[in-house]
Amino acid sequence: MIAGNITPKEVYPMREYVIMTDSCCDLTDHMAKELELAVVPLTVHIDGHDYPNLLDGSAISFEDFYGKIRGGVLATTSAANVGQFQEAMRPILAAGKDIVSINFSSALSTTYQSSVIAAEELKDEFPDAKILTVDSLCASLGQGLFVYLCAQEQKKGKTIDEVKTFAEETKGRVCHWFTVDDLNHLKRGGRINAATALFGTMLAIKPVMHVDDEGRLIPVSKARGRKASLTALVDRMEATAIDPAGQTVFISHGDCLEDAEFVAGEVRRRLGVETVHINYVGPVIGNHSGPGTMALFFLGSER
Repeated sequence: MIAGNITPKEVYPMREYVIMTDSCCDLTDHMAKELELAVVPLTVHIDGHDYPNLLDGSAISFEDFYGKIRGGVLATTSAANVGQFQEAMRPILAAGKDIVSINFSSALSTTYQSSVIAAEELKDEFPDAKILTVDSLCASLGQGLFVYLCAQEQKKGKTIDEVKTFAEETKGRVCHWFTVDDLNHLKRGGRINAATALFGTMLAIKPVMHVDDEGRLIPVSKARGRKASLTALVDRMEATAIDPAGQTVFISHGDCLEDAEFVAGEVRRRLGVETVHINYVGPVIGNHSGPGTMALFFLGSER
């Protein structure tokens, strides 16, 4: 029996736990460290070299990467594998801590599945540990925003199970709206066909896309010209955002900071948003979306 007003958490002290994610979260290295995240990198293969997609850009800088892509260099990417997750998880578990791993959308990468397999295989080695996994159904700073929100719950003293529940209940409201400047990158990735890319480029048509409830990248509408496509992102936020003025909003960009600052200015002016974080779309996602990608992430009533 628990006497007086003592809570179960006081009688059975909560094990410490770490939030793990992968580099497709596109958070700044500073924020990831501030949130005490463990981050497993995906990899970009370019010019005959393999570069881990590190958040600080120390393996390949964001400017160098986008410079190469603009210059016509072809790159490929690979997901984080089971071995990488086990290597990252093992020392945390050995220190007596639990893990909740929140990863890149399973509709866009096998990274999440690798985390699940790694967690399952480590259970025998660490039978007392909890290793929970979450398919974020998010990408880029949408994943970053999602992980950031989960880390805020951790800071409030929530248990690992409470954070997992929060994550599952919240991920369907993390809205991703973005546009690209060069349709040829979407064509190369099979997102649009060659004819659409050709005519879209000739007519300055810019797609407005989102990540849907299943974590897939889906074209939703079109805008004529770059300025109209950037404004369309803010229009989408205005339509579905929950308490926009009270939110922390994330914006990621494919080496087009001026456009990112324009979008940030618009959400501040039109929606009263006070806190906006801006960072690059990292090399792994940037290889598929291209230079000039602009993305806006926020909490909404629906995706």
